[in-house]
Amino acid sequence: MAIGERIRFFRNLCGMTQKYLGQVVGFPEKTADIRMAQYESGSRTPKADLTNKLAEVFDISPQALSVPDIDSYIGLMHTLFTLEDRYGLTILKTENGVSMYADPKKGTDAAELSEMLAAWAEQSEKYHNGDINRDEYDKWRYNYPKYDEASGFVKVPSQNLSDAMVEAFKDKLK
Repeated sequence: MAIGERIRFFRNLCGMTQKYLGQVVGFPEKTADIRMAQYESGSRTPKADLTNKLAEVFDISPQALSVPDIDSYIGLMHTLFTLEDRYGLTILKTENGVSMYADPKKGTDAAELSEMLAAWAEQSEKYHNGDINRDEYDKWRYNYPKYDEASGFVKVPSQNLSDAMVEAFKDKLK
C-alpha cells in the first residue's frame, strides 16, 4: 500500500475530511482539501516533515505511513522474498494451509524478527481473547515499537529527560 493510501486509511479511521486534515497540518483553508487529495492520490509525495506531522495528528508512528509498496500481489511476493533473504522468513506448507515464521537459527536478524513477531502474536492473542480491545490493539500496531514491552525495541527516554533526572537526583548520586 502506497503512502497516499495509508494517509487515506488513517484519515478515514479518524473520521476526518481531507479539508480538516489539511488545515490541521498547516495548509491554507482554500487549498487544504486539494493538497490532501493530491497526497492521497499519489500525485504528490509528502516530505519527511509532513509525514511526521500527519503521524502526529493520527497518533501513530511515521513508519506506519511509510510502509513498503505492496499494492500488487507481485510487489507483495517480492517483499516476502526480500524478508526471506534478509531476515530468514521461512515458508512451509502445513495441513492448515501455508505458514510463515522467522527461524531464529538463521542468524541475528532472523532472531530479532522472530522476537518482534512473537510480540505481535502476543498482542494479537490478547485481542482475540478479549484482554484488549481493537483500539488498544491498533494503537500497539500503528505505534510500533513505542508500546512494545516484549522485544528490545522499547523507546528510551530522551537525552533532555535523562539530563533533567540526573540534575534532579545528583545530590543523591554522590
